[in-house]
This record gives sequence, C-alpha cells and structure tokens, in this order.
Amino acid sequence: MKERVLVTGGAGFLGSHLCDRLLQEGFAVLAMDNLLTGTTDNLAHLLGNRDFEFAFHDVTNYIYVEGPLFAVLHFASPASPRDYAELPIQTLKVGSLGTHKALGLAKAKGARFLLASTSEVYGDPLLHPQPESYWGNVNPVGPRGVYDEAKRFAEALTMAYHRYHGVDTKIARIFNTFGPRMRLEDGRAIPNFILQALRGEPITVYGDGTQTRSFCFVSDLVEGIYRLLRSDLHEPVNVGNPEEWTVLRMAETVRDLTGASAPIVHEPLPVDDPRVRQPNIALARERLGWRPVVDIREGIRKTIEDFRRRVPAQ
Repeated sequence: MKERVLVTGGAGFLGSHLCDRLLQEGFAVLAMDNLLTGTTDNLAHLLGNRDFEFAFHDVTNYIYVEGPLFAVLHFASPASPRDYAELPIQTLKVGSLGTHKALGLAKAKGARFLLASTSEVYGDPLLHPQPESYWGNVNPVGPRGVYDEAKRFAEALTMAYHRYHGVDTKIARIFNTFGPRMRLEDGRAIPNFILQALRGEPITVYGDGTQTRSFCFVSDLVEGIYRLLRSDLHEPVNVGNPEEWTVLRMAETVRDLTGASAPIVHEPLPVDDPRVRQPNIALARERLGWRPVVDIREGIRKTIEDFRRRVPAQ
C-alpha cells in the first residue's frame, strides 16, 4: 500500500507542482483547497490518476482525513501582494488557524509536517544576503504585514508543535518562485511582465527597478522541498535561487524573450516593498545537497510558452 500525503493549497501554483512530484515519487496524494486563489485547472491532468484525490475544504476549519498519512505539506495561503491586499483576513486566518489545524492533523496521524514559509519573514532586510539566523525587519502593521506576520506566527507554531508535541516538522522559507501555472493576474513581477508583454501593453516597473529579487524556477523549488521533506532538519531552511536580478533587468528580459516592443513605464514603489532579497543557501547546500540548476532565462521561456497557451489572442 502506498504511503499517503496531504497537500493543503494543492490547487495552487506551487501546490499543484508538488502534487505532481509526490505522485512521481510513488506517494498517494490528497490535495485540499478551498479554491480562493487556486484552481482545479492546475490539477485537471491528475484527475484520472487512481493515486490522486482532491478535497474541497477550507483548512481554517477542522480537517478530517480518513486513514494514515505519511506527511502533511501545508501550502495553503494567498501568496502575492495583490492577494493579501484583497484578502487580508483570510491570509491571517490560513497562516494561524489553518496552520494550527494542519499541525493538529499531523500530530494525530503521527505524520511529518512541512510548512511552506516565505522569504517575506525577513521583511525589508537589513542583512544581505539573508541567512536563516536573521530575524528580519518586518513592519507588522503595514499592508504586507498580514502575510509576513501570518507566516512568522506559522513558523513559531510549527516549532512549538515540534518541541512540545514531538511532531517531525520542517520549515521551508521559499523565495520568489516562477513557472508554468502561475495565475495570469497573479500580480507579482514575472506574471505581470509576461501578461503585459503578450498583450502589447506597457510593462510596469514599480520604483526605478533597481530593487532586487532572486527568482527560482518551480522545478528547482520542488526539488528542494522534496529533499527537505525527506531530511531530518527541523529548523527553517532557505529554498531559493541566490542569483540576484534587478526588477528592471527581469522586465527587459521578458520583453526580449516575448519579442514585445512595448515601453517599460515606472510607477511609485508600493509601501514596504523590499529593496533587496537574496537567499543564503549554505544550509540547503550542506544538509540537503540542493542548489538550483535551471537557467533563469530558460525558465522564463518555459513560463512564457505556458502563458501564450492561456492568454487570449489580442
């Protein structure tokens, strides 16, 4: 009998790719989602798979799953600034109540638990690049605080369940990730740039574009998550690409690879937008033997191909 895993947020961008990988590794997979920001389109290719199930459920409510579980991977959450600006209460609830319910299920089943945390716990960092030991520089009452603090609380709760209840927990601090299945209207830099380029619209860069991000292709991210799940680590681990890009360079690269001729226009920088973001991945390299291998430009090409299939012809 195959070991079974639960992926909350399984109909989302990252969650759906994770379901694919876990099935490939021989697990039976239960994806759970309330479809607030996810879509069953991301899972349509799995619906004929006898080892795959989907459950429509809001994980801020009690989670009942029949039978044993090997692991609970908690990926449920709005995940872009546009989402948590529009869904601030839901973002806080899934990070707090949802994490509590998912941890309770892992404890009851004697299952491993993996939390999808975020580089946003570092806020607008004063230390660069960011190691796991850095406590961050977060504005708890700013517009981004609902996501940052939800994840910081989720990390604290996860470690409490590990220390007090002995749950085998893992925490992945995920840095900017991109790839096929991102929502067209996601609101983050890469999907914004690709969508605008394909529509022939001006490409919007916030601020002067010199702020940096570290972009990781989704297959690399999932590899890191899977290695973390199988590891004996309990403390947070950065999972991201240390190759640092300015936002303006990414906009120019997307314009080049789409063949667009639209101008790049600048708008004011959002409140509390981080100036720099780059993971120190020494821990992941040493303990997981993991590092990103996909070339960023190649990853952008694959993402553009996926968007072309889904963007209506202009």
